[in-house]
Amino acid sequence: MTTLLKATGLNRFYGSYQAVRDVSISLHQGDIMGLLGPNGAGKTTTMDMLSGNLAPSSGNIEIKEADLLDEPKRAKQSIGYLPEQPPVYRDLSVDEYLRYCARLHGIRRAQVAMAVERACERTGLANMGRRLIGNLSKGFQQRVGIAQAIIHEPDVIILDEPTVGLDPLQIHEIRELIRDLGTRHGVILSTHILPEVQTVCNRILILFEGRIAYDDANNKQQVKPEILTRFGRSAETDGLGRLDGVIEVQSLENNAYRVIHDAGSNPADEIARLAVEQDWGLLELTPVTPGLEQVFLGLTRGEDTHSGKPLVNESEEDAI
Repeated sequence: MTTLLKATGLNRFYGSYQAVRDVSISLHQGDIMGLLGPNGAGKTTTMDMLSGNLAPSSGNIEIKEADLLDEPKRAKQSIGYLPEQPPVYRDLSVDEYLRYCARLHGIRRAQVAMAVERACERTGLANMGRRLIGNLSKGFQQRVGIAQAIIHEPDVIILDEPTVGLDPLQIHEIRELIRDLGTRHGVILSTHILPEVQTVCNRILILFEGRIAYDDANNKQQVKPEILTRFGRSAETDGLGRLDGVIEVQSLENNAYRVIHDAGSNPADEIARLAVEQDWGLLELTPVTPGLEQVFLGLTRGEDTHSGKPLVNESEEDAI
Protein backbone atom coordinates (compact mmCIF):
# COMPACT_ATOMS: atom_id res chain seq x y z
CA MET A 1 0.00 0.00 0.00
CA THR A 2 1.55 3.28 -1.14
CA THR A 3 1.86 5.98 1.53
CA LEU A 4 0.99 9.35 -0.02
CA LEU A 5 1.02 11.58 3.06
CA LYS A 6 2.70 11.15 6.42
CA ALA A 7 2.41 13.76 9.14
CA THR A 8 4.20 13.18 12.44
CA GLY A 9 3.88 15.04 15.74
CA LEU A 10 2.18 18.18 14.41
CA ASN A 11 1.79 21.02 16.88
CA ARG A 12 0.57 24.54 16.21
CA PHE A 13 0.55 27.49 18.60
CA TYR A 14 -1.14 30.87 18.20
CA GLY A 15 0.69 32.81 20.86
CA SER A 16 0.20 30.81 24.06
CA TYR A 17 -2.84 28.96 22.68
CA GLN A 18 -2.16 25.49 21.28
CA ALA A 19 -4.64 24.72 18.51
CA VAL A 20 -3.15 21.36 17.45
CA ARG A 21 -1.48 18.90 19.83
CA ASP A 22 0.79 16.08 18.64
CA VAL A 23 -1.30 15.07 15.61
CA SER A 24 0.04 12.25 13.42
CA ILE A 25 -1.74 11.21 10.21
CA SER A 26 -0.96 8.82 7.37
CA LEU A 27 -2.86 8.61 4.09
CA HIS A 28 -2.56 5.81 1.55
CA GLN A 29 -3.60 5.47 -2.05
CA GLY A 30 -7.29 4.56 -2.16
CA ASP A 31 -8.04 6.11 1.24
CA ILE A 32 -10.94 8.52 1.64
CA MET A 33 -10.37 9.85 5.14
CA GLY A 34 -13.18 11.70 6.89
CA LEU A 35 -11.84 14.39 9.21
CA LEU A 36 -14.41 15.19 11.90
CA GLY A 37 -14.55 17.33 14.98
CA PRO A 38 -16.64 20.04 16.66
CA ASN A 39 -15.97 23.71 16.01
CA GLY A 40 -12.61 24.69 17.47
CA ALA A 41 -11.27 21.14 17.40
CA GLY A 42 -8.32 22.09 15.15
CA LYS A 43 -9.59 20.73 11.81
CA THR A 44 -8.98 23.88 9.77
CA THR A 45 -5.54 24.43 11.29
CA THR A 46 -4.63 20.80 10.60
CA MET A 47 -5.80 21.02 6.98
CA ASP A 48 -3.95 24.29 6.49
CA MET A 49 -0.76 22.60 7.67
CA LEU A 50 -1.28 19.48 5.54
CA SER A 51 -1.93 21.60 2.45
CA GLY A 52 1.17 23.73 2.99
CA ASN A 53 -0.72 26.94 3.72
CA LEU A 54 0.43 27.07 7.35
CA ALA A 55 3.71 25.97 8.87
CA PRO A 56 3.48 23.77 11.98
CA SER A 57 5.14 25.03 15.15
CA SER A 58 6.75 21.60 15.30
CA GLY A 59 6.40 18.30 13.54
CA ASN A 60 7.01 16.93 10.09
CA ILE A 61 4.90 16.48 6.93
CA GLU A 62 5.95 14.36 3.96
CA ILE A 63 4.05 14.18 0.68
CA LYS A 64 5.27 11.19 -1.31
CA GLU A 65 8.54 11.32 0.68
CA ALA A 66 9.06 15.02 -0.10
CA ASP A 67 9.32 17.15 3.05
CA LEU A 68 6.71 19.90 2.88
CA LEU A 69 8.94 22.37 4.73
CA ASP A 70 12.28 21.55 3.13
CA GLU A 71 10.99 20.89 -0.42
CA PRO A 72 7.71 22.83 -0.60
CA LYS A 73 7.57 23.13 -4.39
CA ARG A 74 8.12 19.42 -4.98
CA ALA A 75 5.71 18.40 -2.20
CA LYS A 76 2.94 20.76 -3.29
CA GLN A 77 3.03 19.36 -6.81
CA SER A 78 1.36 16.29 -5.29
CA ILE A 79 -1.36 18.23 -3.40
CA GLY A 80 -4.76 19.39 -4.61
CA TYR A 81 -6.70 21.60 -2.21
CA LEU A 82 -10.28 22.86 -2.14
CA PRO A 83 -10.91 25.26 0.77
CA GLU A 84 -14.42 25.74 2.14
CA GLN A 85 -14.88 28.78 -0.10
CA PRO A 86 -13.90 27.70 -3.65
CA PRO A 87 -11.04 29.94 -4.88
CA VAL A 88 -12.73 30.79 -8.19
CA TYR A 89 -12.74 33.99 -10.24
CA ARG A 90 -16.38 34.72 -10.99
CA ASP A 91 -15.66 36.96 -13.99
CA LEU A 92 -13.76 34.22 -15.85
CA SER A 93 -15.24 31.37 -17.83
CA VAL A 94 -14.68 27.83 -16.60
CA ASP A 95 -12.09 27.11 -19.31
CA GLU A 96 -10.25 30.41 -18.74
CA TYR A 97 -10.02 29.79 -15.03
CA LEU A 98 -8.88 26.17 -15.36
CA ARG A 99 -6.26 27.10 -17.96
CA TYR A 100 -4.94 29.68 -15.51
CA CYS A 101 -4.84 27.08 -12.71
CA ALA A 102 -3.09 24.60 -14.99
CA ARG A 103 -0.31 27.07 -15.68
CA LEU A 104 -0.01 27.89 -11.96
CA HIS A 105 0.52 24.18 -11.31
CA GLY A 106 3.34 24.08 -13.84
CA ILE A 107 1.56 22.14 -16.59
CA ARG A 108 3.29 22.72 -19.91
CA ARG A 109 1.46 24.98 -22.33
CA ALA A 110 1.09 22.21 -24.90
CA GLN A 111 -0.63 19.99 -22.32
CA VAL A 112 -2.95 22.58 -20.78
CA ALA A 113 -5.92 21.96 -23.09
CA MET A 114 -5.80 18.21 -22.43
CA ALA A 115 -5.54 18.77 -18.66
CA VAL A 116 -8.53 21.12 -18.69
CA GLU A 117 -10.60 18.68 -20.76
CA ARG A 118 -9.72 15.79 -18.45
CA ALA A 119 -10.58 17.75 -15.28
CA CYS A 120 -13.90 18.92 -16.76
CA GLU A 121 -14.87 15.40 -17.75
CA ARG A 122 -14.14 14.01 -14.30
CA THR A 123 -16.12 16.76 -12.54
CA GLY A 124 -19.12 16.90 -14.90
CA LEU A 125 -18.19 20.24 -16.45
CA ALA A 126 -17.69 19.03 -20.01
CA ASN A 127 -20.37 21.36 -21.43
CA MET A 128 -19.66 24.31 -19.15
CA GLY A 129 -16.35 25.55 -20.53
CA ARG A 130 -17.65 28.85 -21.94
CA ARG A 131 -19.97 29.66 -19.03
CA LEU A 132 -19.00 32.44 -16.65
CA ILE A 133 -18.28 31.01 -13.22
CA GLY A 134 -20.34 33.78 -11.60
CA ASN A 135 -23.42 32.58 -13.50
CA LEU A 136 -23.11 28.98 -12.30
CA SER A 137 -25.05 27.46 -9.42
CA LYS A 138 -23.20 26.86 -6.17
CA GLY A 139 -23.04 23.15 -6.95
CA PHE A 140 -21.28 23.76 -10.26
CA GLN A 141 -18.97 26.31 -8.64
CA GLN A 142 -17.98 23.57 -6.18
CA ARG A 143 -17.26 21.33 -9.17
CA VAL A 144 -15.03 24.05 -10.63
CA GLY A 145 -13.24 24.24 -7.28
CA ILE A 146 -12.66 20.49 -7.31
CA ALA A 147 -11.53 20.65 -10.96
CA GLN A 148 -8.80 23.16 -10.07
CA ALA A 149 -7.71 20.89 -7.23
CA ILE A 150 -7.27 17.84 -9.50
CA ILE A 151 -6.20 19.43 -12.79
CA HIS A 152 -2.54 18.56 -12.18
CA GLU A 153 -3.39 14.95 -11.19
CA PRO A 154 -2.18 15.24 -7.57
CA ASP A 155 -1.75 12.20 -5.37
CA VAL A 156 -3.32 13.86 -2.32
CA ILE A 157 -6.64 15.74 -2.54
CA ILE A 158 -7.82 17.79 0.45
CA LEU A 159 -11.46 18.90 0.44
CA ASP A 160 -12.84 21.23 3.10
CA GLU A 161 -16.64 21.06 3.45
CA PRO A 162 -17.25 20.42 -0.29
CA THR A 163 -21.02 19.92 0.07
CA VAL A 164 -21.94 22.88 2.32
CA GLY A 165 -24.98 24.76 0.99
CA LEU A 166 -25.77 22.30 -1.79
CA ASP A 167 -29.17 20.79 -2.50
CA PRO A 168 -29.70 17.01 -2.06
CA LEU A 169 -29.11 16.21 -5.76
CA GLN A 170 -25.90 18.26 -5.84
CA ILE A 171 -24.72 16.60 -2.62
CA HIS A 172 -25.31 13.17 -4.14
CA GLU A 173 -23.35 14.11 -7.28
CA ILE A 174 -20.41 15.54 -5.31
CA ARG A 175 -20.29 12.40 -3.15
CA GLU A 176 -20.16 10.23 -6.24
CA LEU A 177 -17.33 12.39 -7.55
CA ILE A 178 -15.39 12.01 -4.27
CA ARG A 179 -15.82 8.22 -4.42
CA ASP A 180 -14.40 8.26 -7.93
CA LEU A 181 -11.44 10.39 -6.85
CA GLY A 182 -10.77 7.94 -4.03
CA THR A 183 -10.15 5.11 -6.49
CA ARG A 184 -7.05 6.82 -7.89
CA HIS A 185 -5.88 9.24 -5.21
CA GLY A 186 -5.80 9.68 -1.45
CA VAL A 187 -8.56 12.01 -0.26
CA ILE A 188 -8.98 13.91 3.02
CA LEU A 189 -12.55 15.13 3.47
CA SER A 190 -13.41 17.58 6.23
CA THR A 191 -17.12 17.79 7.03
CA HIS A 192 -19.65 18.19 9.84
CA ILE A 193 -22.10 15.80 8.17
CA LEU A 194 -21.77 12.40 9.83
CA PRO A 195 -23.90 10.48 7.26
CA GLU A 196 -21.61 11.84 4.56
CA VAL A 197 -18.59 10.31 6.26
CA GLN A 198 -20.35 6.97 6.69
CA THR A 199 -21.46 7.00 3.04
CA VAL A 200 -18.22 8.12 1.38
CA CYS A 201 -15.23 7.43 3.63
CA ASN A 202 -13.36 4.23 4.43
CA ARG A 203 -11.39 5.88 7.24
CA ILE A 204 -12.44 8.19 10.05
CA LEU A 205 -10.36 10.54 12.16
CA ILE A 206 -11.95 12.66 14.90
CA LEU A 207 -10.20 15.68 16.40
CA PHE A 208 -11.14 17.09 19.77
CA GLU A 209 -9.41 19.95 21.56
CA GLY A 210 -6.55 19.76 19.08
CA ARG A 211 -5.87 16.07 19.67
CA ILE A 212 -6.75 12.93 17.75
CA ALA A 213 -9.56 11.43 19.82
CA TYR A 214 -10.33 8.64 17.36
CA ASP A 215 -8.47 7.12 14.42
CA ASP A 216 -10.26 4.28 12.67
CA ALA A 217 -8.78 2.36 9.73
CA ASN A 218 -12.08 0.92 8.49
CA ASN A 219 -14.85 2.28 10.73
CA LYS A 220 -14.29 -0.71 13.03
CA GLN A 221 -10.85 -0.50 14.58
CA GLN A 222 -11.63 1.32 17.81
CA VAL A 223 -15.37 0.77 18.18
CA LYS A 224 -15.80 -2.27 20.40
CA PRO A 225 -19.00 -4.24 19.73
CA GLU A 226 -21.26 -5.17 22.59
CA ILE A 227 -24.12 -7.48 23.47
CA LEU A 228 -27.09 -6.33 25.50
CA THR A 229 -28.45 -9.23 27.51
CA ARG A 230 -31.23 -9.53 30.08
CA PHE A 231 -32.09 -12.37 32.42
CA GLY A 232 -35.05 -13.34 34.55
CA ARG A 233 -32.82 -13.46 37.61
CA SER A 234 -29.65 -11.68 38.69
CA ALA A 235 -26.51 -12.96 36.96
CA GLU A 236 -22.89 -13.09 38.09
CA THR A 237 -20.86 -10.49 36.21
CA ASP A 238 -17.64 -12.33 37.09
CA GLY A 239 -18.85 -15.40 35.19
CA LEU A 240 -19.73 -13.33 32.13
CA GLY A 241 -16.40 -11.51 32.33
CA ARG A 242 -14.45 -14.77 32.12
CA LEU A 243 -15.90 -15.70 28.72
CA ASP A 244 -13.49 -15.63 25.75
CA GLY A 245 -13.24 -12.22 24.09
CA VAL A 246 -15.16 -10.34 26.78
CA ILE A 247 -13.52 -7.05 27.75
CA GLU A 248 -15.99 -5.65 30.27
CA VAL A 249 -19.41 -6.38 31.76
CA GLN A 250 -21.61 -3.49 32.91
CA SER A 251 -24.67 -4.00 35.10
CA LEU A 252 -27.82 -2.17 34.01
CA GLU A 253 -31.32 -2.03 35.47
CA ASN A 254 -33.80 -4.93 35.66
CA ASN A 255 -31.20 -7.72 35.46
CA ALA A 256 -29.80 -6.37 32.19
CA TYR A 257 -26.09 -6.33 31.32
CA ARG A 258 -23.89 -4.78 28.66
CA VAL A 259 -21.15 -7.19 27.55
CA ILE A 260 -18.36 -5.41 25.64
CA HIS A 261 -16.14 -7.73 23.61
CA ASP A 262 -13.35 -7.82 21.02
CA ALA A 263 -14.32 -7.21 17.41
CA GLY A 264 -12.88 -10.59 16.42
CA SER A 265 -15.03 -12.59 18.84
CA ASN A 266 -18.73 -13.24 19.43
CA PRO A 267 -19.51 -14.56 22.91
CA ALA A 268 -23.28 -14.75 22.30
CA ASP A 269 -23.35 -18.57 22.22
CA GLU A 270 -21.27 -18.78 25.40
CA ILE A 271 -23.55 -16.27 27.16
CA ALA A 272 -26.59 -18.37 26.24
CA ARG A 273 -24.87 -21.57 27.39
CA LEU A 274 -23.82 -20.00 30.71
CA ALA A 275 -27.33 -18.63 31.27
CA VAL A 276 -28.80 -22.12 30.88
CA GLU A 277 -26.17 -23.70 33.13
CA GLN A 278 -26.68 -21.12 35.87
CA ASP A 279 -30.47 -21.00 35.46
CA TRP A 280 -30.52 -17.22 35.00
CA GLY A 281 -33.51 -17.30 32.65
CA LEU A 282 -32.30 -15.72 29.39
CA LEU A 283 -34.79 -13.10 28.14
CA GLU A 284 -32.75 -11.01 25.70
CA LEU A 285 -29.51 -11.32 23.71
CA THR A 286 -28.99 -8.40 21.30
CA PRO A 287 -25.72 -7.65 19.45
CA VAL A 288 -25.01 -3.91 19.16
CA THR A 289 -22.27 -1.96 17.37
CA PRO A 290 -22.11 1.72 18.42
CA GLY A 291 -22.81 4.01 15.46
CA LEU A 292 -20.60 6.88 14.36
CA GLU A 293 -22.90 9.46 15.92
CA GLN A 294 -22.69 7.71 19.29
CA VAL A 295 -18.90 7.48 19.01
CA PHE A 296 -18.60 11.15 17.97
CA LEU A 297 -20.84 12.46 20.74
CA GLY A 298 -19.16 10.28 23.34
CA LEU A 299 -15.67 11.40 22.37
CA THR A 300 -16.43 15.09 21.98
CA ARG A 301 -18.29 15.17 25.28
CA GLY A 302 -15.26 13.60 26.92
CA GLU A 303 -17.06 10.35 27.67
CA ASP A 304 -16.30 6.72 26.99
CA THR A 305 -18.42 5.41 24.11
CA HIS A 306 -19.78 2.46 26.05
CA SER A 307 -19.95 3.55 29.67
CA GLY A 308 -20.60 7.29 29.51
CA LYS A 309 -17.69 7.81 31.93
CA PRO A 310 -15.13 10.61 31.40
CA LEU A 311 -12.23 9.69 29.17
CA VAL A 312 -9.72 11.26 31.56
CA ASN A 313 -9.47 11.17 35.32
CA GLU A 314 -9.40 14.30 37.43
CA SER A 315 -5.62 14.54 37.56
CA GLU A 316 -5.35 14.21 33.78
CA GLU A 317 -8.09 16.78 33.29
CA ASP A 318 -6.23 19.25 35.48
CA ALA A 319 -3.10 18.67 33.40
CA ILE A 320 -5.02 19.44 30.20
